[in-house]
Amino acid sequence: MRSDQDRLGDIIEAIAKIQERTGAGEDAFRTDEMLQVWVIHHLQVIGEAARGLSGEFRDLHPAVRWAQLVALRNILVHEYFGLNLHQVWMMVCKELPKLSAQIQQIRLRRLEN
Repeated sequence: MRSDQDRLGDIIEAIAKIQERTGAGEDAFRTDEMLQVWVIHHLQVIGEAARGLSGEFRDLHPAVRWAQLVALRNILVHEYFGLNLHQVWMMVCKELPKLSAQIQQIRLRRLEN
């Protein structure tokens, strides 16, 4: 079974993979179907990793919107054909940097203890 630390690593890795491929901006994202699939896949990984975290761990870190990450994963999987690419892009630009900072901070605190 994967540990909470493993799952945090999965989240950080998925964010990094998204960020390394999306630097060309929203227009490039909107016109590149392979990039869309890449981003959506890694957003699903983030949601799946969040879903797999222990309830105790999530309760210890309520500032992170765990339930919304899991809900996003469900939307990406089950509503794939109705996705709004602009909303996906806004998630990439606005939410992922914040999530990355939160996860990095959690990991640092856990290393210090």
